[in-house]
Amino acid sequence: MKFMRLGTRRDTFYTEEATRTMISDLPSDLTIRINNVTYLLHKFPLVQKCGLLQQLCSEREDTTSVTVELHDIPGGADGFELCAKFCYGIKIDLSARNFVPAICAAKFMQMTESVGKGNFVSKLEVFYNSCILEGWKDSVVALQTTERFPEWSENLGIIRSCIDCVVDKILTPPSKVRWSFTYTRQGYEKKKHHKSAPKDWWTEDIADLNIDLFRCVVNTVKSTNMLPPQLIGEALHVYACRWLRDVRPHPETSTASQMNQEEESEKRKKQLEMIVSLIPDERGSVSVGFLLRLLNMGNLLGASQVIRSQIIKKCSLQLEEATLDDLMLASSHDNSADHKIYDIELIEVVLEGYVKQWRKSYSRDGSSLNMITKVGKLVDSYLHVVSMDPNMPVQKVVSLAKALPDFARPEYDNLYKAINIYLNEHPQMSKEEKKHLCSILDCQKLSAEARAHAVKNEKLPLRTVVQVLFFEHEQHGGKEAKHHESDQSVRQPQGGELTETTRNYFNRLDLCSGEQSTKAKISRRTSGPSSQSQRPELESDHKSKGKKVRETGSDKIREIMEEETTQELAKVRMQRSKSEHGRRKGK
Repeated sequence: MKFMRLGTRRDTFYTEEATRTMISDLPSDLTIRINNVTYLLHKFPLVQKCGLLQQLCSEREDTTSVTVELHDIPGGADGFELCAKFCYGIKIDLSARNFVPAICAAKFMQMTESVGKGNFVSKLEVFYNSCILEGWKDSVVALQTTERFPEWSENLGIIRSCIDCVVDKILTPPSKVRWSFTYTRQGYEKKKHHKSAPKDWWTEDIADLNIDLFRCVVNTVKSTNMLPPQLIGEALHVYACRWLRDVRPHPETSTASQMNQEEESEKRKKQLEMIVSLIPDERGSVSVGFLLRLLNMGNLLGASQVIRSQIIKKCSLQLEEATLDDLMLASSHDNSADHKIYDIELIEVVLEGYVKQWRKSYSRDGSSLNMITKVGKLVDSYLHVVSMDPNMPVQKVVSLAKALPDFARPEYDNLYKAINIYLNEHPQMSKEEKKHLCSILDCQKLSAEARAHAVKNEKLPLRTVVQVLFFEHEQHGGKEAKHHESDQSVRQPQGGELTETTRNYFNRLDLCSGEQSTKAKISRRTSGPSSQSQRPELESDHKSKGKKVRETGSDKIREIMEEETTQELAKVRMQRSKSEHGRRKGK
């Protein structure tokens, strides 16, 4: 950064308590009070350069010592001291950091050419135009310091000229950037072999501005239509990382700390809402991961419904670009033992918006189906993770799973895995909760491996196992019917033709009963009839079942299978009861 040095005398100001005094052989005859600071100075050097002091002192010619109150001076005590030192000829260093308070104070004190030649205002203006506005960091820092004096800076034209200068440099082609800038991206090193600056070289420096000045800069850049929307989006992302890194409230005990926290929260909310309003309309200008984090922060900060709706709409347009890491957002509630870890409601709201938008914009052709199928896989992977949350309610998992239309899941293996994880992580679930959870499963879309696992899964409700078994029978029966098209009937698998999944299911029933008689019965069903006399009876049963299938249709088969399974279990229980009764009688 550039600086300008004025004056040659050494600094002879010193502080005693709240009083600043100029060391001199002459006694002080001018007292200046600015807020809590008192200056003991001399009339002659200051009145000679300051038009305001000339007026005030001329009104009090009858007094040898004059006291002046300057509590409303822009720039405060620091700005006034720079003016006073200039009048005394004391050495001062001017830079972009102290230029704004100096120029505001000098204008207030009327230190213009009409009062004295080569006065402070003219020297400051030369420095501003020739040095500050010519440099990148100088103009950004000067713009940043106007935050403390917005009204004076606006009236003096400092804000507008700094913004124009900053925007002009932002629009400079990267290959022509010759000034220093801040760029701390990982993997980038500013070395001589870089032929040009990165396209987003300017984003980190303007992130130091407050939100109002940042908004002015971004809007001015957008109005030129000279930069792609992705660059604008990157600037917003950098700004959000700078100011919205930690928005969670911290537990505070004192009232003062709580008030400070509320003020800080309001400031962060304003920043977030402004960032959202600045996002370009073009799809892909910011990543969906960034949008999801903004929505999560909006929930934490209590952003307006309008702002949150805007974010949800933007997320819905590009959800298929999200990764699993993008969805891993903490719940807006405190992460205590009574609350879930992940913000599953947020993901559900975005998913519903995405499905609604998809139905409006696409048809069920190949490419569009691939998009929503990709989202379906992502959601099921997300369910794997959230199912491990010990405090995740079953209703939330079911609700999110149902938010995805059936055609978005060509197969249900991933969803079955999520259900299995949830059952393992929540062993205290009631039967009704298990039934509710498994109601989202389409057993017809499970692979053979998943069905085999489901039949042996003791945590699944019996109703779900029956459904899996039914579809195993149905699939096998369909294959048999295709093979015997000449028969023109759908035949159920013969006793010796049961599938591995069916055997696993009967083995599970066998374990539940624990009786040798039941094992023998299931063994007979699995291995087939042992004598020729039993075969006609079995064939008659299968013909009867085939007739039922033809008459009632596939919807009735479930009822038949469930009825048969219930009867089977009743027989097992009756046999166990008779066996125990016989043992007691024998004793």
